[in-house]
Amino acid sequence: MEVQLAALRLKVMAAADDVAVDAGARDVAAWLAHETQASPKSCRAEQHLAVGLDTRWTRLGTAVADGVVNLAQARVIARALDELPADLDPELLVQAEEHLVDAAEHHGPEQLRVLGRRILDVVAPEVGEAEEAKQLQREEARAWETTSLTLTRRGDGTTRLSGLLPDAAATRLATYLDAYTSPRQQTTATPQHRARGQAFCALLEHLDPSKLPDHGGAATTVMVTIDRESLTRGLASGGLVGTDDKITAGEARRLACTAEIIPVVLGGKSEIVDFGRTRRLFSFAQHKAMRLRDQRCRGENCTIPASWCEAHHLKPWSKGGKTNLADGTLLCSHHHHRAHDIRYSTERMPNGDLRFHRRT
Repeated sequence: MEVQLAALRLKVMAAADDVAVDAGARDVAAWLAHETQASPKSCRAEQHLAVGLDTRWTRLGTAVADGVVNLAQARVIARALDELPADLDPELLVQAEEHLVDAAEHHGPEQLRVLGRRILDVVAPEVGEAEEAKQLQREEARAWETTSLTLTRRGDGTTRLSGLLPDAAATRLATYLDAYTSPRQQTTATPQHRARGQAFCALLEHLDPSKLPDHGGAATTVMVTIDRESLTRGLASGGLVGTDDKITAGEARRLACTAEIIPVVLGGKSEIVDFGRTRRLFSFAQHKAMRLRDQRCRGENCTIPASWCEAHHLKPWSKGGKTNLADGTLLCSHHHHRAHDIRYSTERMPNGDLRFHRRT
């Protein structure tokens, strides 16, 4: 009954041009949006469907009126039919419409969308492949034009990231993020959305700035400023150059372990007493040697492969630690964060693993 009422509403919309004319509205959709305070975009889409069912896709319109096809299915089918070539044989259009209407008995909107894209493979195989390629090209163009990404500060130390990506780009991103998370065997299950969020942060930290475009005429880099005294204390903060952002001294020490972050250490009068990274970073050869030696993250009971781990100073460089193999170990992103978290103490086990204890 609900579908049939919706079908009746669409039929009235398709024949209500006189109402729009009497009200001086541009069309029925504009009149309806004004009268009901509904979204003009949704009203326009509804009018487009109404006209299509009434004048062009009459078999589909009849199926909706009879309650055989619901509105969600009808929208998908009508769009698939609308996107067929304008010069297609009218008889093939009839066959395509009949086939999709029949398929609606057993398939939902998403399945119908796939069937609609490949409908010519059924009714006209000789032109189906070429037309599918054209449809994909149009879809990709629309996806690129609507791609967006917004970053909204929430004021609590987090930023909300939202947007739209082309399917292919989203698949690549999901693949990269899952590569960071799939081997993790944790004592407690981490929800996928949280695991991917943490993996995204790790992915950003491992980007090679030398391969990024120049930013402001110089190589793209991130610099952290912190005074020497704060760097050696637990409860202190540093600043990200060019922003108002603050990070803890522990986070600054962790970031200084990676070549993608440049620590700028300030003296008592805010003069730069240490600028750079090469003296405190493990070389590629040292990384390779540690991978051969450690085989995995040295956090106790962790199974993350060595190739996914970061080099960590057992004795922080800020406290005189040396950048050599004996003073270095491999930690995954999770345990590297833990190693620099002042809420935890670290104990080195006889086998070289690190055990973490929550401080009381």
